[in-house]
Amino acid sequence: MSDNVLKGRGAQKNVHNRFFNDQHETLDEYLNFCEAEGEEAENNKTKYLEVFPKTFVNKVESPDVGMAFSANPYQGCEHGCVYCYARNSHEYWGYGAGLDFERNILYKKNAPKLLEQKITSKNWEGSTIVFSGNTDCYQPLERKLEITRKCLEVMLKWKHPTGIITKNSLILRDLDILKEMAKLNTISVNISITSLSEDTRRLLEPRTASIKQRLKVVKVLSENDIPVRVMMAPIIPSLNSHEILPLVKKVSELGARDMNYTMVRLNGQVAEIFKDWAYKTIPDRAERILNQIAECHGGNLNDSNWGRRMKGDGTIAQQVKDTLAIAKKRYLADRNMPVLDASHYLQLKNPQLRMF
Repeated sequence: MSDNVLKGRGAQKNVHNRFFNDQHETLDEYLNFCEAEGEEAENNKTKYLEVFPKTFVNKVESPDVGMAFSANPYQGCEHGCVYCYARNSHEYWGYGAGLDFERNILYKKNAPKLLEQKITSKNWEGSTIVFSGNTDCYQPLERKLEITRKCLEVMLKWKHPTGIITKNSLILRDLDILKEMAKLNTISVNISITSLSEDTRRLLEPRTASIKQRLKVVKVLSENDIPVRVMMAPIIPSLNSHEILPLVKKVSELGARDMNYTMVRLNGQVAEIFKDWAYKTIPDRAERILNQIAECHGGNLNDSNWGRRMKGDGTIAQQVKDTLAIAKKRYLADRNMPVLDASHYLQLKNPQLRMF
């Protein structure tokens, strides 16, 4: 590992916002002086900024991500996962996809109010809303602000179908709400676990919950009849691809009902961020890993084609697909995730439905 690795962060540098042309370029003589003198020009602290969106629930247009609607209490993510596809979305807020994504967190305190307005609107029909379609709804700031918890209270109040995607054990704080939702079959949880190795986890996801804690989440939720799917997302050739069988075996023992995966794809600015990270943190393996990622996407680090981009193509991608199929057949046979029930919500919203 290089001596100049920025500890506690995934991205190792900022990258230019592609929406800013030369007219928007910011010149700072102080920063330029510090760089020339070899001094640290900026601190590594995380900054938080409240934003005031007019809407909160987003329709998902992509047909291959497994959700129709998502909701994100936070933009940017302090977890710092170096591979995160959501990094590019930070550019729409005027920030960069690199260190800015991890160090400038935007939060939406009005999210619970906007959420209730949406699900009580005249034309809303109770489609499942998934929290964290973009960034993790249980990232560190949630411990203080509890925006996600307040949103879940709204969903429970209206008995509305809800999905959650997270890699943070903070979700166990809200076990009381999740248990009540599970009784109504209105909740399912997706836990992201990319590796069983803490060393790998620290490299890829420096500020996430430990593997031990995430495995605990699978166990505790399962023990409380809250359906859990584990997401091995992403699988990175020669980095964690060898862990598919042992990981599926482990989570099946803890009660997981399903397992899914994505192949890493380095979309937009993420390719530059990932390459910089790889050469600095795993220089002995960087070239091989990057070449194998490209092999999964027709010679490119990214593939934007729907239906192919999430799983990849070619020999390596096929090997991953086959291995996961074997693992699921061996360890997760006869298990499945439930179809969430919208009838409680519909009856609550329109009591006249009870007449039929």
